[in-house]
Amino acid sequence: MTRIPTEPAPTGAVSGPATRPGALDAYFRISARGSTVGAELRGGLTTFMAMAYILLLNPLVLSGPDVTGSRLDHAQLTTATALAAAVTTVLMGVVGKVPLAVAAGLSVSGAVSALVVPHTTWAQAMGLCVVYGLLIVLLVVSGLRERIMNGIPLPLKHAITIGIGLFVALIGLHKAGVVTGGGPTLLSLGPAGELTGWPVVCFAVTLLTIIVLLARRVRGAILIGIAAGTVVAVLVNSAAHLPAKSWGSAPPALHGSPVAAPDFGLLGRVDLVGAFGRGGLGAISASVAVFTLVLAGFFNAMATIIGVGTEAGLADGRGRMPGLSRALLIDGAGGAIGGLAGASGQTVFVESATGVGDGARTGLASVVTGGMFALMLFFAPVAGLVPVEVGSAGAGGDRRDDDGPGPARRLG
Repeated sequence: MTRIPTEPAPTGAVSGPATRPGALDAYFRISARGSTVGAELRGGLTTFMAMAYILLLNPLVLSGPDVTGSRLDHAQLTTATALAAAVTTVLMGVVGKVPLAVAAGLSVSGAVSALVVPHTTWAQAMGLCVVYGLLIVLLVVSGLRERIMNGIPLPLKHAITIGIGLFVALIGLHKAGVVTGGGPTLLSLGPAGELTGWPVVCFAVTLLTIIVLLARRVRGAILIGIAAGTVVAVLVNSAAHLPAKSWGSAPPALHGSPVAAPDFGLLGRVDLVGAFGRGGLGAISASVAVFTLVLAGFFNAMATIIGVGTEAGLADGRGRMPGLSRALLIDGAGGAIGGLAGASGQTVFVESATGVGDGARTGLASVVTGGMFALMLFFAPVAGLVPVEVGSAGAGGDRRDDDGPGPARRLG
């Protein structure tokens, strides 16, 4: 009897009698990419744990006053950050079908907080985020985004991303009270030329913990460091009975239940045109601000997408991968989604590589990560427990805007 040759089972797939793949498998091409549903679930959870620190850090970065002196509510900011990350990451999974997670970019949030908001209202600043997101979408649709990225010399790409990373670190140091502006020098150490007080110790402990964990390549290093620093801050605050004014924000104490209904008070609070008028920055300055936000969110995304895609085995030797245009489109739309939610612009996180390293190969992992962010909508009080000194150490230890993981560096 002549045996009919059959196509070998994809790597990682379970061999056995030929069966039609289920709807979930067929849509995300799980078996075709050599993965399993279990591996996608595990990879999605791993990615979430590696980047969950953004729920704690983004509200602190956006905690400053606007031109009118108004500040955003911390609980509403936490809800907005979780909502925007959930929506954009699920879209990346369902539409882009790649294992990439998207959340508020610290580079964009830092630019909004330090450069835009001192001259605009928060609604106008979020309106600029919507404008910059729509502008990137137009660049993707027209094909200009890839052409621009390919035309920029590699050293300049590295210089821009390193500069943005240092800028975010400086914002973290300032919010923690480690450096202040003014006086005979451009920056001075602490409010009075020296570092004193237990909150600064908590900052130093948190930053050192994050650096050690990053050096040892521990997954979720920033989240673990912030959690450990928060525990230290709670213990110090309880033992030393520090006055509330010792802390840069509220003292580290949980008031009431850790679970609460999400507060969507920032959703839709955007002013798309106000920043361009006389009551805002003006047409020229607002256009420069939009260009700055585009720079902050533009240059890191493509290298991150291609790098993670290469790690997942989805990109070829020339960096081409299925769904690249859709992934870039959703990354650009993340700016508008984040602005509408009140969380500032969203961008792809290099921490997605941790989930890929744990087996994620398809968009199902992104759906899982987005689902976890949606679950965090109900835990805003926990994020409020983190003092600004501890959270700011995460900005100093954040490595999203450096060269990224191994694959991203190789693609360079």
